[in-house]
Amino acid sequence: MAKFDYDLLTIGAGSGGVRASRMSAEFGARVAVCENSRVGGTCVIRGCIPKKLLVYGAHFADEFADSAGYGWTIPTAEFDWGRLVEAKNREIDRLNGVYIRILRENGVEIIEEHARLVDPHTIEAGGRTLTAETILIAVGARPGVPDIPGREYVITSDEAFDLESLPKRVVIVGGGYIGVEFAGIFNGVGAEVTEIVRADTILRGFDQDVRLALADGMAKRGITIRSECVVRGIEKVNGALSLRLAHGEVLDTDLVMYATGRAPRTEGLGLEAAGVGVNESGSVAVDKYSRTSVPSVFAIGDVTDRVMLTPVAIAEGAAFAETVFNDNPRAMHYGDIPTAVFSQPPLASVGLTEDEARARHTEIDVYMSRYRPLKHTLSGRDESTVVKLVVHARSDRVVGCHMLDMDAPEIIQGLAIAMTCGATKAQFDATIGIHPSAAEEFVTLREKRPQHPARAVR
Repeated sequence: MAKFDYDLLTIGAGSGGVRASRMSAEFGARVAVCENSRVGGTCVIRGCIPKKLLVYGAHFADEFADSAGYGWTIPTAEFDWGRLVEAKNREIDRLNGVYIRILRENGVEIIEEHARLVDPHTIEAGGRTLTAETILIAVGARPGVPDIPGREYVITSDEAFDLESLPKRVVIVGGGYIGVEFAGIFNGVGAEVTEIVRADTILRGFDQDVRLALADGMAKRGITIRSECVVRGIEKVNGALSLRLAHGEVLDTDLVMYATGRAPRTEGLGLEAAGVGVNESGSVAVDKYSRTSVPSVFAIGDVTDRVMLTPVAIAEGAAFAETVFNDNPRAMHYGDIPTAVFSQPPLASVGLTEDEARARHTEIDVYMSRYRPLKHTLSGRDESTVVKLVVHARSDRVVGCHMLDMDAPEIIQGLAIAMTCGATKAQFDATIGIHPSAAEEFVTLREKRPQHPARAVR
């Protein structure tokens, strides 16, 4: 008779939990997943996928406007927010069904209950006590809202996906990728958008040249970016929302959305009862194999606050399954992870920023090009493409690729493969480009940017 009910109990059926559970079952483990919401997690239900669908919807405004330069005459276009949300919901329902089918076809039991740890091998879910040799925590993270007066009037990205109607005026607080993406969405479908940023500009952590270029492009689209600005409180006045900013300024709007970060979803998990240690941020502390302070308990994905990206959670889930159930120990490598901001236009990046490279290496070379895309020579749109390479001068190895362009995410994904293989600038230069394309710029950059005195290595 088996000592435990299951070989693996996974808490959370997001992208990482689903991958880990499916692969573990394929390796012969008896697996169950506990999920008190919909299968698919943040990415599928209220994150990457629905967001990208809304980005597509908003971008049609550009296509309609740009078509005039190519000889098209289009009757006045009308937008229906409700129809977009309804179509988005149908696709999310379909994907939810796909994820459920994936688990069931691989023999994974789905327990539709909230689960909490009781001890290192036991959980409680919906009044049931279940045991497992190994427990995996994969519950993700949730949007956070600071404790300011009027926080009850605020929404987060979770609620933004299901707004019943489109507000005329929107204030987004936060300059990270979620705030920037929703600024582009709301602006694209016709709302008046203001983005409030505590830092000097948007997208802290991304390369300075591309983030400044994107901020400039957002301003040209009519998005107001209030840098070095802080909200002190929010009041409801005559049906509208009134934001009290630092220095006494007041800003009126119809909707306030906070996108100021995400916190690990550890409340009610019973971590203390099981002896699972946490970091200062409240995230679950793990080693390189995703094992917690309790040998039988592992954790992956956003709840560990290592790199909060869906593909990273999936890779961590695969590494966990290989390590624990396939006798093939695998540690996740976090270097050169490509990422994209689905702004309008999108920004994508892999490797080191220029400032990071200068801090890490004695000598670097920087190659950069900024130009008007071929498409907009006829459309007339005032929009720039930015292409940037950061190179370790002594080894000639490319250590950073950055791009602002409509095709940037697709292009940077390919360059991430080259960087993973250790490609050099000479190898980039020896590659024949596809002409005319934005991607060819990466293999035609020849002139080093002069060393800026302010950035010179001392």
